[in-house]
Amino acid sequence: MAFTDKQIICRDCNSPFVFTAGEQEFYANKGLMNEPTRCPSCRSARRMNQSTLEQNDGYVRYGNFASFGGRTPRQMHPAQCAQCEQITEVPFVPRGDRPVYCSSCYSKIKPPADRRDDREGQGQGATSGERSSRE
Repeated sequence: MAFTDKQIICRDCNSPFVFTAGEQEFYANKGLMNEPTRCPSCRSARRMNQSTLEQNDGYVRYGNFASFGGRTPRQMHPAQCAQCEQITEVPFVPRGDRPVYCSSCYSKIKPPADRRDDREGQGQGATSGERSSRE
């Protein structure tokens, strides 16, 4: 496929910049589907601004989809496992009114995945008509 230079308007400074045929070929080879929306100077300024923020606040930015759409990693809190009494980290603040388990103890005590028939207490093979007639 032959690529030709394209002129694009920068979303930050509204100045036109050229998306060259070589850049388009590079994007295609890497599987990138979207054209750039910022000119090279605005892109480098944005990168510098982000790296400066990381240095100042100590957080590493992982992108829009980390930690429920936030830009920082999920904060973890120390807790003591109610079963083995080892210290573990959990993604919520333990209040003390409910037990907290480490991942290995939790995997031992968690209930098996519910199946639709088992939730009704009827076992396998019971249809909805059979369930209502037994109730």
